[in-house]
Amino acid sequence: MAAALSRALKLPGKKGSDLGEYDPLTQADSEDESEEDDLVLNYPRNGLAGSLGAGSSKLRGSRSGRLVGDEDEAQEDEDDEDEWRERLPAKSRADRDDVTGAQYRSHRDSDRGGEGRAGPGASGGSGVGAHGADAEQKRRRARNAVRSAFFLVPLVCAALLVLLCAFLLPCQKRELEKRPQWESALGEAGGVTPPALSLWDVDGDSVEDVFLGVTEWTNDTRPALGNKVYSAVALSGVSGQVLWRKVMRESVMYIQCGLQYSGQPSPVVLLIGKSVLMAVNGTTGKTLWLVQLKNIESQAVLLPDLQGDLVPDLLVATLPADETLDLSLTLLSGRTGAKLGHPVPFNLTGQGKLIGPLLHETQQGAYYILFGLGNVEAISLRDVYIRATMGKMPITQALRGKDTGWEGLKKTNSSSFIHIYRGSERVEFLLPLLPGLGDNHNSLDPAWNLNSSKSDWVLVYGSSKLSVLRQKDIRKEWTFNSGPIHSQPAPGHFNDDGILDLFIQHSANGIMKALVVDGANGHLLWSAEFVCPRLVLETSAIATSTGQSAFLFWAGDPIKAPKNVTTATVSPGVAAAEPLIRKLFLLHPAHATVLLELTSTTDTAVTSAVSYQERTKDASYITVSSRPTADSEPGARVIKSTSLRAAVIKGQIVRLEESGKSGGVVKPGAFEVNKFFRGLSFKHQVRETHSSATSF
Repeated sequence: MAAALSRALKLPGKKGSDLGEYDPLTQADSEDESEEDDLVLNYPRNGLAGSLGAGSSKLRGSRSGRLVGDEDEAQEDEDDEDEWRERLPAKSRADRDDVTGAQYRSHRDSDRGGEGRAGPGASGGSGVGAHGADAEQKRRRARNAVRSAFFLVPLVCAALLVLLCAFLLPCQKRELEKRPQWESALGEAGGVTPPALSLWDVDGDSVEDVFLGVTEWTNDTRPALGNKVYSAVALSGVSGQVLWRKVMRESVMYIQCGLQYSGQPSPVVLLIGKSVLMAVNGTTGKTLWLVQLKNIESQAVLLPDLQGDLVPDLLVATLPADETLDLSLTLLSGRTGAKLGHPVPFNLTGQGKLIGPLLHETQQGAYYILFGLGNVEAISLRDVYIRATMGKMPITQALRGKDTGWEGLKKTNSSSFIHIYRGSERVEFLLPLLPGLGDNHNSLDPAWNLNSSKSDWVLVYGSSKLSVLRQKDIRKEWTFNSGPIHSQPAPGHFNDDGILDLFIQHSANGIMKALVVDGANGHLLWSAEFVCPRLVLETSAIATSTGQSAFLFWAGDPIKAPKNVTTATVSPGVAAAEPLIRKLFLLHPAHATVLLELTSTTDTAVTSAVSYQERTKDASYITVSSRPTADSEPGARVIKSTSLRAAVIKGQIVRLEESGKSGGVVKPGAFEVNKFFRGLSFKHQVRETHSSATSF
């Protein structure tokens, strides 16, 4: 209808492609449709709310108004328009479609490359926009790669650190449970003499290895050995595996480690029997030298270099060929084992246990040998050397020192002895007053021996009297009276005065009493009573991180009240039928009212030693025990290594005083002291060094 009206009026409007006429209504309708097409085409790209402007909103409103205002007229208009379009040539429709497509491409190019258009023309703007988009995309990828690298690199480093800590670095708690916890059965138990035991690191793993004298029985009978085989065995301190074994012709009485040769990096180990002294390579067990002696009675004493060959020499006590004499001192070369001269015999007036020999260096640099039988005498090392060599060998610098104070202690000018102790009561023990003595008395370490040669002495005599002798004037500092002392005192720091105190133990009537005596004045610092464990074993004093010492000793159950003492009077037959439980206790001065029970066993410990691990701040307690058997055959000889820190973690707190809990034994963690014991660490005793140590 609108087209008919336009033709009738011939109003100016849109010119048809072939008719050459302009139809204003058709032109208006075409513009409306073009604008609507633009809105429809822009709708998916720009969104419903943001793509429609105010003008297009009004246009849609006017178009909607026409459609709603008169439905019949709109229907008629559509019919007329369809009729007009059918009559319109195909070229006109194509032009119309081209216009619509050009509008769509214009909108698309404006969205994609608006910022990159640099010149006129749709084609040029589109190319520049595509190039800019590619550059922008490359820059975006580079930025994403950098961000990913900054994120992934720390993540990978953190993962590697976690794996390193979890798998490569040893966990301290697991290491405490795995390390130095081993047990090995070597030989058979027998005899009254404890087996030889010594410690030294020979495989370079920073853990002291174990050297042990072993006696084994064999089924075959050998003419020279009978049915016994004697050997010295080296065991790894970490695993207990055998490093080497050295077969001996006789039982090994002493094993000493620490002798060093200038041309040999491996330490030298001395194996001492009754008639032979052998030096072997500590790493391989290969024999370095061997010397035959008769009736060796003591371990070797490390001396200064007497020959000028830069190797310390040795001294041992032997029985003289003349039975009317009591003892001989024999000098040996530390490098070759050759005798230096001949043995020097002495006639000692005392009777009793062999004391020493020990080396002592005075404040004036003079050397003396302390020894005796039931008493203590001192003789100048210079005099022994001159008598042994008959004056035919030169006197070295180490022997030229003299101490007029000590020489003035001689009773007569004709006597070569200085009386250190001589009395009616026999001497039981004489030892240097040094920390950790029980762990190093078999050592040939020059620094240790030099320090021990300059210290005061601990003297036990009359079986129940304890004294400290001052080395400067050989006078008693104090004297403490107790019951019979059966084992060697253990020096350690109980109080905080910096002076070594003494741990002793004695047994009587089925009761063992442990005591700590003040090293400054001889007063009693601590005591406790226990059921007697029926064994004689030295106490070990171990330096701890607190600056005080921890004392390790074997005992039975603690006796808390005098009324319990009567329970010890049991008939021997009944007591023998019941297995005796022996317990290893740890005493620390910070909590002297409690003990830490580390282990309990029916084995009989015959000797022990302590090995230190500086890296882990731990110590291993080495014991050699006799394990009982059900039949009458000899029991097995068992050597065991226990990590003290691991044992402390698993230990039980035992109260020496009555508490609210029955029995006084509680699980770890029930007392506040448990935290203290868990944080306890162990270390080597601090030893002084002296410039004259090079003389050794």
